[in-house]
Amino acid sequence: MKEIILYETENGKCPYTEWVENLSLDYQLRIQKRVNKLKDGLKGDWKKLKNSELCELRLDFGKGYRIYYKELGNIIILLLSGSDKKDQVKTIKQANKYYEDFKKRNYKG
Repeated sequence: MKEIILYETENGKCPYTEWVENLSLDYQLRIQKRVNKLKDGLKGDWKKLKNSELCELRLDFGKGYRIYYKELGNIIILLLSGSDKKDQVKTIKQANKYYEDFKKRNYKG
């Protein structure tokens, strides 16, 4: 089982949590089920992003929700942010910035 960690900005803001909390309770529960499967190594519909170290978990409900994450070895999955399909380009750029910030401040691997 993989450990899930959530990216936090230097100010303690968690973009992933903020995104999820703005969705309906039904979608929040469905997303949590999907993240739990990710913990078990069951990725489902996902892809490696072009020109990025990140991956995109694609959710087939709602507005085509996406979760942007990075696997760090065999243990940790870092959830960076999420979006719907229409905000995808902007959110991917921001998720890449979050990952670079995370590496500078936390990750030694």
